Amino acid sequence: MAQQKPLRVVVTTRLFAPEVGAAAFRLKALVDGLVEQGADVTVITTKLPAGSPDLQVAYTLRRWPVLRDSGGYVRGYIQYLSFDIPAFFRLLATRADVVVSEPPPTTGIVVALSSLLLRRPYVYYAADIWTEALSAMSVPGAVKAAMRAVEGFVLRRAALVLAVSEPVAGKVAAFGVPGARIKVVGNGVDTTVFRPDAPSANAAKRYFVYTGTMSEWQGAGIFIEALGTVREEFPDAEIRFLGQGTDEDHLKDLAAALVPGAVHFGGVVPPEEAAAWIRGAAGALVSIKPGQGYDFAKPTKIYAAAACGTPVVFAGRGDGATLVTENELGLAAGYTTAAVASAMRTLLAEPGLSGPGQSEPGLAAAPDQGRAHRIQWALDNASLQASGRLAAGEVLLAGTTTSSP
Repeated sequence: MAQQKPLRVVVTTRLFAPEVGAAAFRLKALVDGLVEQGADVTVITTKLPAGSPDLQVAYTLRRWPVLRDSGGYVRGYIQYLSFDIPAFFRLLATRADVVVSEPPPTTGIVVALSSLLLRRPYVYYAADIWTEALSAMSVPGAVKAAMRAVEGFVLRRAALVLAVSEPVAGKVAAFGVPGARIKVVGNGVDTTVFRPDAPSANAAKRYFVYTGTMSEWQGAGIFIEALGTVREEFPDAEIRFLGQGTDEDHLKDLAAALVPGAVHFGGVVPPEEAAAWIRGAAGALVSIKPGQGYDFAKPTKIYAAAACGTPVVFAGRGDGATLVTENELGLAAGYTTAAVASAMRTLLAEPGLSGPGQSEPGLAAAPDQGRAHRIQWALDNASLQASGRLAAGEVLLAGTTTSSP
């Protein structure tokens, strides 16, 4: 009997390792899982910034030039389309049994259309719902409506939608996607990088750290506003922002106006450096601005902090707050300056303890078993490698048992 050929899987993404970002890491974990399970994988992605060392991999990695913004990021519709339009023709010229698409929906639509023309299935990896994020941004209504229509088309035509959480799966279902075509595969971080037993960053003063994307819907300015109050009791307290995003300039202006010299912006750093800063922090800051349609999000920042043993200060409500309180990962505070400042003061006064402070309005009780508990929880529940293997298995199943709807 002839040996069965490995399934050919093409992954299409504007960001891929070694670029820094949750999407890049998640797709790398998926690809590693696919290769581990015997697939023949090709990744269609973007050319790295000049001078960046690439990966040495056991699969085909095809990079294409792309427009980047002034900070070197593929961010904004012109930049997205500079990847998506060539990707459409590259997909038409690439043989595959199944294609995987990562947001944004502009990439999803070129995968959907090319798959329709070539009559092959595709899988959409829904780490979030793109149009939910747009609702919190200053974007014209016509653009939001158009993007929602595109996202809905992409989701409904997919042979399978991978969701990183049950709340995201619920949002996908709201677009009319049958439940049988939605699989929850979880999310997490690389626990070989975000771990407790490696060096911490050297800092002269006590600090809180915010890592990753800074967008309007996250509303991280609440931490800068709170810091002024915190410094009345702890005058050496600082905040360090690591990452980038559309709200970065606003955050810098806010910091200069309210707490000059106390907030530092380090830009995008390698995961190992981010982990070192998290390990040395009094707390990791995570926020979701309430009422913007994004209360279902469970930011990866929470998992990264837990894996390093660092307590979280979560500002907001919804599923992220529930994740923090129910699993004793830190403090969940109402999205007010007073509540957030109280949570930050608690961690400065009693490092590693996240239970006290319940008497403050808006501060949720979160009795904590401490650092060891957070670390073990992350190992048990937030391994990106484990979710990548699970996602890979679902992709392979979709490629062998379905055809494009």
